[in-house]
Amino acid sequence: MDYLTAAETAEKWGISDRRVTKLCNEGRVDRAIRKGFMWLIPATTQKPVELKRGVKSTKK
Repeated sequence: MDYLTAAETAEKWGISDRRVTKLCNEGRVDRAIRKGFMWLIPATTQKPVELKRGVKSTKK
């Protein structure tokens, strides 16, 4: 399995590497592995859905 760093994943997903690190710390990135101070993310992992603050669900 090929792994990408947070910076490489950030470029692939179009977000900052700080945001990728935060998502990993929150446990929202599937199969992410922490090695020392670096996150390794499988190359096939999809970007998690962003949660919108202040938006109420319309489901009943």
